[in-house]
Amino acid sequence: MSTAPRLSTPLPSRQTIRSWLQDFRRRSTPRALALSAFDYALFVALTVAIAVVPSVLVKLLLTPVAGFVIGRLFVLGHDACHQAFTPNKRLNAVLGRLLFLPSLTPYSLWETGHNVVHHGYTNLKGFDFVWAPLTPAEYRALPRWRQRLERIYRSGWAPGLYYLIEVWWLRMMFPSARYLKVRRPVFLKDDLLVTAFAALWVAALIGTAVATAQSAALLVLCGFVLPFLFWNTLMGFVVYAHHTHPRIRWYADKAQWSAATPFVSTTVHLQLPAGFNRLLHNILEHTAHHVDMGIPLYGLPDAQRCLEAALPGKIVVQDFSWRWYFATARHCQLYDLEAARWRRFDGKPAPARTDTTGATSTAR
Repeated sequence: MSTAPRLSTPLPSRQTIRSWLQDFRRRSTPRALALSAFDYALFVALTVAIAVVPSVLVKLLLTPVAGFVIGRLFVLGHDACHQAFTPNKRLNAVLGRLLFLPSLTPYSLWETGHNVVHHGYTNLKGFDFVWAPLTPAEYRALPRWRQRLERIYRSGWAPGLYYLIEVWWLRMMFPSARYLKVRRPVFLKDDLLVTAFAALWVAALIGTAVATAQSAALLVLCGFVLPFLFWNTLMGFVVYAHHTHPRIRWYADKAQWSAATPFVSTTVHLQLPAGFNRLLHNILEHTAHHVDMGIPLYGLPDAQRCLEAALPGKIVVQDFSWRWYFATARHCQLYDLEAARWRRFDGKPAPARTDTTGATSTAR
């Protein structure tokens, strides 16, 4: 296991921090293939069960489970897209595309928006677009309908709506020039691939409905629409919680952002009840992932512990509670770049400390 010195001084460079985590970068092709096969089998089994079980109640109960498994498959594909899944780059690209299909995520567009933009410029306004907060001036300049939509996005109740519209629909599915200035043939191919998969998925459900004398609308709703919406909610929630917190800063000045070692200081280590993080393939060990995208999902827990031991007081560690989550949604709505603090839509500043919002937060 890697070891690192405990520091109380300003953060060292990213290169130095990453050197502490080299032992956690070991990737295993057999392990990657086993994880992929297991989760895909779960997804297929749940989809078949939803399609053939006669009880509507059971179908509805299975839909969030199917959506959660789509999330697990996505995390595996996310690792492959970061080249952290297997040692083989071509195999990662093949596995990543296959694992992304149930979430209808186009591989190359995700790679550009996530690996290059989000990881390359985390929390830098004008570059990172994922849950980027508006400034008070930007919010006031919006038309009334768009202000209402922003309030819905940041209400705490609609993280899935945000991800569905602002990330998936506008920036992943055949994005316009407004959202994607660079055009590459592979972008169109990957969009067509996920569109074809969605069409086959829906067609299979409709075919099953006809063959079993069931409602086609019901099967498409329970077997496709609701799992996909649940996945969007899960994804929107996770990304929101990773980058929205009273102690997490956003920046407008690139030099100031770079000096803050943003790969450590702009993410939250969200701690949920025991076992939940493992069910999500350790995606909540987010600081370690941002420091080194090459660490596979099974190396992240040890890497996160190493970082928190080495950088006391530098990493935001948040124990999850619904009280904390909705308090954050009430207070962290706009970001005042000049004052370097969050504000509410009414202009009132957010509490400077997370524990005043009803949350339990520590720095490790």
